[in-house]
Amino acid sequence: MRAEKKYLVDEIGEHLDKSDYVFLADYNRITVAETAELRAALSEHDAEFHVVKNNMFRVIAKERDYPSMDDGLTGPTAIIVGGNNAAGVAKALGNFFKEKQKIEIKCGLLDKHLLQAEDVSQLAKLPPLAVIQAQLLGLLNTPARQIATVIQAAPQGLLNVLKARSDQLAGIA
Repeated sequence: MRAEKKYLVDEIGEHLDKSDYVFLADYNRITVAETAELRAALSEHDAEFHVVKNNMFRVIAKERDYPSMDDGLTGPTAIIVGGNNAAGVAKALGNFFKEKQKIEIKCGLLDKHLLQAEDVSQLAKLPPLAVIQAQLLGLLNTPARQIATVIQAAPQGLLNVLKARSDQLAGIA
């Protein structure tokens, strides 16, 4: 491999090392101004948009033991990588597509699992990471709250019986 190509392959590899996901997109009809707008939207999620050559991406994918993405490596290809919020990035891409009707997701990888375009759309529908974490903490906290309620119920019941007896005796006297 020539030195220039080796440099480009290494540079693309550095981008892929930044995240656990990569989305491949067709950027054929997008203008320079729209590219800047998309990059700004992606930067909110610490993600980056890079144009790559299909053959170079194939070399890198093979080096990293990625599943075959040959169906997505046709025509002009850009990669979207970076950040730790794949769902937020997928949502930003989906919003951009809805607004502009110009960029299409071909496929993607999430933790080295191949995603089709439909899978990326489903990923975009997930709630934000903070909401998922809050829901998980709520689920983990529920059994502890129920145990505390059960433990508290026995003494509370005894106190209610004693109070009722006390009131009953006070009424007799």
